[in-house]
Amino acid sequence: MSEWEIAVNRAINNNVPKVFQILNKYPYILELAKKLREAKLQVLSNPEKYIEETINSVKRIGGNAYFVRDANEAREVISKIVGSGKKVVMGKSMVAYEIGLRKHLQSIGNEVWETDLGEFLIQLADEPPSHILAPAVHMTKERIAKLIREKLHVDVDVNSSHEELVAKVREFLREKFVKADVGITGANAVAADTGSVILVENEGNIRMSSVLPTVHIAVAGVEKIVPTFYDALTEATVQAAFAGLYPPTYINVSSGPSSTGDIEMKRVSPAHGPKEFHLVIVDNGRIQISKDEILKETLLCIRCGRCHMHCPVYRVEGVDWGDPPYTGPMGAMWSYAVYRDTKPAMYCMHSGNCKEVCPMKINIPRVLERIKAIGNGSVRDGDGYRKK
Repeated sequence: MSEWEIAVNRAINNNVPKVFQILNKYPYILELAKKLREAKLQVLSNPEKYIEETINSVKRIGGNAYFVRDANEAREVISKIVGSGKKVVMGKSMVAYEIGLRKHLQSIGNEVWETDLGEFLIQLADEPPSHILAPAVHMTKERIAKLIREKLHVDVDVNSSHEELVAKVREFLREKFVKADVGITGANAVAADTGSVILVENEGNIRMSSVLPTVHIAVAGVEKIVPTFYDALTEATVQAAFAGLYPPTYINVSSGPSSTGDIEMKRVSPAHGPKEFHLVIVDNGRIQISKDEILKETLLCIRCGRCHMHCPVYRVEGVDWGDPPYTGPMGAMWSYAVYRDTKPAMYCMHSGNCKEVCPMKINIPRVLERIKAIGNGSVRDGDGYRKK
């Protein structure tokens, strides 16, 4: 077997049974998923309204918010905030990868480190992510040991345990967290009514990236906006469960810069955490597809990665299926949504497993059929879409 086959089979055997166990033990999650779908559809019916509400809410709590149309504008806005000569730590963010943020910040003179373990490993290897949730799922433990030894110059080998490998990375990144000037994260959900960013994690790296530096920048796609704070917490809960990591170790809430109300109950900012909070809301083609009744289901995706584990094409193609960071069945949708690339959809065999296991009940095969039609030209140019 190839390294890919070995690695993905291990991941499937670890993940798939765990998700079913979680859903059986906590049946309320299925009800939360239904309510979350309704909330996300509410936003997609009028994204412009909710973007404006989110921006106003962030400003009201002392933060700064920006709406950007494309990757170039996103990089420009974030570059102005960060500057050059800074130490930057990043939590896992698919949107940050989508807009080429890390390499751009490095190119203008910053030291930038991914702090999610999987993202850190692919940064060391200079490879694209192979899974939306576990970006280094294509790497075996043995290969990871060799990579850490060669890049970090530490004493590990192919017989080192998972725990030993994690400990070495922890030791390396601890210094980066403490010395960082800027922390950049994604967002599992953004609450329009409060301007709060919700992040779910297990490693603790997001918590440190968003609290230790003096500046916190959150980067989120339009689709991450939900109507209320309650909806945002619901999304974090559902995402964690369907990812097979429930209960999550941490759910983080960032509502503006740090603050305190301990002197005469008057809330002032900053306190111990960041002095600045910035939210960058990225369109990059999302609003356009929200107007299409079939394609807009793409934007319901909560990035749990469950569809990958049940897809026969992904088991064969892996990282080669889709435009990084978007791989697998959801990646075939997102490759079109943000890159306007129709080719990944052509690989779909329409087994339908993805639709059956999706927490948002996205009809992925139907969405991919629509993208295929665009790709082969059977959808008219007047529909406003183009193929890559």
